[in-house]
Amino acid sequence: MTGRDDDRGGRQGTASNLGEAYRKAAPYMAAVTSLVSAVAGFTLLGYWLDGKAGNRTPWFTLLGALLGMVGGFLSFFRQVLGKGAGR
Repeated sequence: MTGRDDDRGGRQGTASNLGEAYRKAAPYMAAVTSLVSAVAGFTLLGYWLDGKAGNRTPWFTLLGALLGMVGGFLSFFRQVLGKGAGR
């Protein structure tokens, strides 16, 4: 029985460490998600605008990607460095 008790303690310790690691990583995962979603969202908006305007050269797509990168990186660094609102 002691072998099982030791195994359970080890598993609980691992689960606790894993939970703690996720809690520590959560702000960074949220920052990366906001970066990716900003770039993807603005790029797709630009693509849609290019389709509506009938552009052969993807100017709106490029502009959307650029705006998404700038806005996404600003948001990312504010979240990671802790300079966001309410911190």
